This record gives sequence, structure tokens and C-alpha cells, in this order.
Amino acid sequence: MSGVRRCSRTACQRVAVATLTYVYSDSTAVLGPLATYAEPHCYDLCAVHAERLTAPRGWEIVRLSPGEFTPPPPSHDDLLALADAVREAARPAPRELPPDPDAERSSVEVGRRGHLRVLRDPVLGEPLP
Repeated sequence: MSGVRRCSRTACQRVAVATLTYVYSDSTAVLGPLATYAEPHCYDLCAVHAERLTAPRGWEIVRLSPGEFTPPPPSHDDLLALADAVREAARPAPRELPPDPDAERSSVEVGRRGHLRVLRDPVLGEPLP
């Protein structure tokens, strides 16, 4: 799933619904709907923090969309990723075969070199290649 943008406020995990930008030359904070792309000098805010926003003394707040902020609808990519996740979860798990009781008797370890083992072929009696 594509990353859902979260509120920029520390320890807030809510979904962002508004974008805050500052115009320092005019001492203005501009709060509007969630921007299409996350910008490095903008702050994404959840509905709670967007409603509680205050500006420093002497600054003005311009609210571009008065009223309720709503989270953006899921994108086409989000829906495809969700469908893929559901298909993957519904797929049956591969069955494990029961251990072969003759497997240990079928080959004999002849030597070791680090984590590698040299096994002897039980039929021919020679080390396996």
C-alpha cells in the first residue's frame, strides 16, 4: 500500500487531512486542504490539530477551506495493494512433507569443511559430488 500521510505533530498517528505552510515575509500561516505531494517545508495536520491551530502573536492565519477537513479517498494503487494482500492471505499455506525416516540412513557423513559436509553415496559407497 502506498504510504498514508500522517500528522506532522509529534506522537500523533492520525491521518493528515490539511497542509500548513508559512509565508514568513507576510507573517502568515496558510492552512488548506491536504496537498497532493508532501513538500519539505509544509506540515501535514490531522483534523484535530488543524482545528486547534494557533499562530504566534502578530501572525495571521488564512484558512483556505473553512469547515471540516476530510481525509482523501483511497487511490487506485491503495485499492490494488489491498486486493493483493487479501489474495495473499487467502492463499493456502504450503504443506510440509513428513520427514523421511530413511533420509539419515541413506547417506553417511565422511568429512566436514567449515559448514559444508561430504556425504558418501549409500549405493556406490563413494563420496557424492
